[in-house]
Parts: sequence; C-alpha cells; structure tokens
Amino acid sequence: MNYYILSLFLSITFFLLPGHSLAQSSEYKKVSLSEITEDLCRQHPGKSGAFVLERGIDALLTRAWLADHAATSIEVQYFIWSTDNIGILAAESLLRAAERGTKVRVIVDDLLIDAPDESMLALSAHPNIEVRIYNPTNSVGVSIPERAFGLISNFRSCNQRMHDKTFIVDNMVAITGGRNMADEYFDYDHEYTFRDRDILLLGPVVTQMQQSFEEFWQSSLAVPVENLLDRKKKQLTAERIAEIYAELHAYAADPENFAPEVRQAIGDLSGRIPVYAEDLTWEDVRFMSDVPGKNQDRWFKGGGRSTEMLVEAVSKAEKSVTIQSPYLVFPDDGIDFFAGLIKKGVEVKISTNSLASTDNLMAFSGYSKQRSKIRKAGIRVYEFQPHPAIEEVMLDRYAERTDIPTFAIHAKTMVIDGELLFIGTFNLDPRSANLNTEVGVLIRDRELASKVEEAIERDMLPENSWDISISDSDTHAPWWKQVKQTLWAILPMDALL
Repeated sequence: MNYYILSLFLSITFFLLPGHSLAQSSEYKKVSLSEITEDLCRQHPGKSGAFVLERGIDALLTRAWLADHAATSIEVQYFIWSTDNIGILAAESLLRAAERGTKVRVIVDDLLIDAPDESMLALSAHPNIEVRIYNPTNSVGVSIPERAFGLISNFRSCNQRMHDKTFIVDNMVAITGGRNMADEYFDYDHEYTFRDRDILLLGPVVTQMQQSFEEFWQSSLAVPVENLLDRKKKQLTAERIAEIYAELHAYAADPENFAPEVRQAIGDLSGRIPVYAEDLTWEDVRFMSDVPGKNQDRWFKGGGRSTEMLVEAVSKAEKSVTIQSPYLVFPDDGIDFFAGLIKKGVEVKISTNSLASTDNLMAFSGYSKQRSKIRKAGIRVYEFQPHPAIEEVMLDRYAERTDIPTFAIHAKTMVIDGELLFIGTFNLDPRSANLNTEVGVLIRDRELASKVEEAIERDMLPENSWDISISDSDTHAPWWKQVKQTLWAILPMDALL
C-alpha cells in the first residue's frame, strides 16, 4: 500500500497549505477542498496554479480523490467513455457524488460511446445527474438506416466530433489533457496502454474552462440522453433504476475491480498529504477551446480558435519547437510552414508513434505518405517503439505484470523556445485543425516548460524511439500492419485523418 500512497503524495501535492507540518495532519483532515484551493489562490492573486500529470496512475488517483471530495459540482466532458473497468468505476464515483448532493453534468461525444442505453438513462434519472450526448448522429438512439442516411446526407457533420477532455470540480480545480475515460489511458489495459499527459489547474483558468463547458452544455448539439432514448426511458422502471445503482456500487465494492490498497490510499489522502505547495507552478494560464459545431458551414477546411492560437504561438518561435503527438499528418502547407521556421534557425523536433506502436493505421497511412517530404524539410521525427525502455518507469506495477502491453504515444504537447508550454487535446493532423473541437492550455514558464520538454526528449532517446533520419522503423512492425497501412494509404482520406 505504501507505493500507492507515495503516488498520491507525488501527484496531489497541489492541495497543500504552507506553514503546517505532518504533525498537524489530523487537523488538516478537517480542511475542505474549497478551503485548500481558496487559500492557495489568495496567495497568488490573478495567477493560475498548474501541475503536470505524466503517469497514468497519478492521473487516475487524482481524479478519484477529486470526485470523492467534490462538494457542489462535477462537470465532465470526454470524447471516449468506455464501459471497461475504469469507465464503470468512474461512473460509480459520479453516482456516489450525486447521492451525497453534488450536482453532476456529463457531456460525451456520440461517435465511440459504448455504454448501455439503460445505464445512461438510469444515471440521468438521478435528480443530481444530467447526461448529454454531443452530435448524436452515429450511436445513441440512432438506428442503422438512420446512421447510413446521415453519412450520405451530411457526411461532414457526422465527422465533426467533440474531442474535448475536461474534468471540473466545484469550479475550483480542473484537469485537461490527452486522457479519455478508459483502461488504456490509465495503464490498466492488457493489450494497449498510452503514454499520455494531463495538467491539473487551479485559479482563474478554471473559470475559463467552466465557461467553455457551459457553451457546449447550452449548445443544440448537446442533446439530453433521455430525449434520444425516449421510448426506452418510458420502459425503465424505478425498480430497475435502483438495481442498476446497486450493480454499480457492487462492482466498485468488489476487490477484483477496485483494489483495496488503492481505495484506502484515496480515503487516507487528506490526512497524509505532506505539506509542500512549491510543486505548483503559478502563472498566467490561457485556456483555448473551439466553439460547438466548429466550422459547421464549411467542408473540411477552416481551422478554428484552437488552431489559430497554436499557429500564432508557433509562428513566433525563435529557437526551438518540440512536439509530441500520437498522429502526425500535416494539414495543407503545414510542412512548408515548419520548413520556413527551420530556415530561420528554429529547431523542430517531433515525437510520434511508429507503425509498430500506433493504434490508428488510418492516421499513420497519411503520415507515411508525407514522411519523405518531412525529412527533406529538416523536421526531426522520432517514432516511439512499442516496448520502449521508458515503459518500465512509466507503467505502474510493471514488475508484477506477466503481459506487457504495447506502449503508444497519446500525449498532445508542445514546447516553444523552452518556455511556452501547450498541453491539451490537439493532435497534429487535419482532423484537429479543421473538424474536431479541441481544448488546451498555454503557459509561459521556463521551469515547467523545460521539465516537460525533458520528458519528451527522453522519449526520443534511441532506447525509446527510432530516428526516421537514420532508420526505417516500419520493418519492426508485424507484416499485417505493414499491409494494412499500405492499403489505407491508397484511399483519398487525408482531410479526415
């Protein structure tokens, strides 16, 4: 159990008040989340606090602790929410919050949702929970004929998705970054797991995030789940709703699903936090977000607010641009844009997936067609290995595992001139630039930016990645992956990648 407590110590040191000691921990238990955050924010007026969550276990336990300590509200926005172990436990934690009086609002994109209709309706039936589905054209309440007709009649709208990932508690603390709500984003999947990155935030930037959430919540594209499943809602009895709640609680109570040492570590956190607030970076933090229905009246072009902010930031680079993105498909003129920076003396380095590590062959096919031009432009690209040396450091319980999953990049991060940091949901591809709504934060702080850049550069080392300027990494992938990506490359789908 000590390991898990240590992980919590390291990942949640932002909830700390100066001037106390561990001897005062019994008193510290009485301090609420609002008291902790308000005290810290008073000490840094006008600034926002930031703490980067690199490891999956840290990001998971941080979310769990926050959900357990939410007093007034939890607002959640995700592209993917799976019904695997992590997804079910997360849903149960929101139900528990609602049962103690916390208002819960959830927006999930429709494309990849796999939750049973009955479960979504049962959660939404709770007086403190509301669930809305963004752009419901593919899954929830949509029949196969309706889906086919929608693809034919409005192909662009069906492809415009909400890629935002935000988790906001009591309008005081928030998390954004690359992680969706599923096993593979928190090191619990047995086949694939992701090297991802989130950032936890306090202060004025959280208000900006809440305003963006509200914009999506009020949008006509975010439809209450009960409106989409009206017939099934009428068939759902109060007895069945109570059974679903009991099933969720029973699942979470099973030690096979929720390890007792993790539960104990979360429960003991308030009284065991070491008192060091200096791990938080306090700076001006800019939150960027797109509007619902981004470029609704255009085809597959047009950019958006997030695209404009990132292009503006990169165009001002003077020394270096270091990027980590799971997918690397340059939008129109993107390679020329970076080539122009390189001619001005700016070093451009990108960490991305190899064919062997990627989970998205369609996106990789677009990158493979650009790879020669990328090399000629002088852009240094490092392709992540499926079993890099860093896996042992990043994955929780690595030594105990009998099946080591494929490790793949999923972080969406950029560092400019070693001082401007971006962490968010934006992939370096046309879909993020022109189709999907995206979010993220920009922070100008040399120490924090350098720390994250060092992590990316560590992922680029020879024991972790292949340098495409000196090796053909595709040969390390299974033959079936090589064949599939070749077939995908034939299709004219670059604008959708």
